[in-house]
Amino acid sequence: MLRDAPVGPALSRRHACSLALGLIALSALPARARAAGSRFGPDEAFSRQRLVEVARRLAATRYVAPAPSASAAANFDAYVQAAYGPAEVLPGNLRLFPASQAVAPAAVALHIVENGRARRLRDASGLYPGTVAAEPAGFRVMNADLKADWLAFMGASYFRAAGSTGQYGISARGIAIDTGAPAGEEFPAFTAFWIEPVAADRIKVHALLDGPSLTGAFTFDSHHHLDGDRRGVSQDVQASLFFRRDIARLGIAPASSMFWYDQTGPRADWRPEIHDSDGLAIWSGTGERVWRPLDNPRAARLSAFRADSPRAFGLIQRDQTFANYQDDGAFYDRRPGLWVEPKGSWGPGAVMLYEMPTAGETLDNIAAFWVPDAPARKGGRRELAYTLTWTSADPSADAASRCVDLYEGPAGIPGAAPESGARKFVFDFSGPALSGLARDSGVTAGTDLPAEAVIRSAAYPVVGEDGHWRVMLDVRTAKLPRPEFRVYLKRGADALSETVIKAIDR
Repeated sequence: MLRDAPVGPALSRRHACSLALGLIALSALPARARAAGSRFGPDEAFSRQRLVEVARRLAATRYVAPAPSASAAANFDAYVQAAYGPAEVLPGNLRLFPASQAVAPAAVALHIVENGRARRLRDASGLYPGTVAAEPAGFRVMNADLKADWLAFMGASYFRAAGSTGQYGISARGIAIDTGAPAGEEFPAFTAFWIEPVAADRIKVHALLDGPSLTGAFTFDSHHHLDGDRRGVSQDVQASLFFRRDIARLGIAPASSMFWYDQTGPRADWRPEIHDSDGLAIWSGTGERVWRPLDNPRAARLSAFRADSPRAFGLIQRDQTFANYQDDGAFYDRRPGLWVEPKGSWGPGAVMLYEMPTAGETLDNIAAFWVPDAPARKGGRRELAYTLTWTSADPSADAASRCVDLYEGPAGIPGAAPESGARKFVFDFSGPALSGLARDSGVTAGTDLPAEAVIRSAAYPVVGEDGHWRVMLDVRTAKLPRPEFRVYLKRGADALSETVIKAIDR
């Protein structure tokens, strides 16, 4: 069930990241780094267990907000000049992002790990283009040819990976705190990283999280899959969280994306559609598949979808047809989806979707995350494990059919006057479950619409397209008991498709 709830101020795509506290000086000096002896500090033992202990002890101390870096780039142009251009790389093909007043004003501590030993980066000279001198606010992992990167961490607890087309889009975060709450959202930050190159296509990133409400120890075991069915990036995530105080809404495995408009609404630009993701997919613990198309609402909206021990969920870009975007610069047709697969049972909880109005494409206005029913209390601890998959394939697809298109317009019969107070909704489904079925196969549309809201309803195969069906509904929106409704294809008592939840912005 979707429900509306009070919402708070807008998300920030790149909030302030914190200065490393230096509680431990964990670091290992790889052979390549040894030649630059003064670049790194002395080596010390490192392990995930030691990092978890640091996070635990830190949670018992008073939170200290970070100070901005004295070398932070003053504007966006200065940041770009410092971040891009010929420069040295660190072991693991790492390039640095400089601190920036507008993007990420605080520096982070960086360590290189090898064989259980770690060394902290002390001197970043030569690691930026030209003669730039700056403190790092994050880093990116370059491809073998050093022409592009496939993984990046920068700003608060934000990170992102390139999908199977080598294109960036959606972002992830370590944790979300009070997203959509009236008092505003909190942005804890990764303050220090221990980076462990494993192979040419694999790297482990360990990170210390710090914020007013909690601390955390994260490990991201990241694989760059260059071919085969898993093409894209996968990350096995371990997180240990320690709570400094009670948290009203703890968002686990959060993702941030952008949705301006698609084919259902009026264009705000010459391009037909502009969005990083077009829907939220949920695979519930009961096995139900749910698809919630994204929206650019008139006012901020928080929706919750019951998902006890979910099998998976994520923000997906299903529409990957260039002609539907016509953008040969941003390439929205290549944007990856982000699929979250919990390890073990997460217990009772809900997937939440936060949508904010936007008048452009430069800021994220969408967030999705899972919230447990179990409260996060001061002094408590929580262990999490899950896998993130960044890919342009649709990991939510299965043997049933899925919604591949959605249209909306005036209700009524073509050629006749539109029906007042009503809207037409058209859902296109495609998938193996529909293959070979015809008009006489007994396929109908299942909905939770009350009878008084339905003017007409039809479900039928699209001519000449096997396995492609269309549901057409004329709906009196004023008769809806809630600002949303559900629709799916069925044959008798058997569902043939995922369930689509359509929000009505009325």
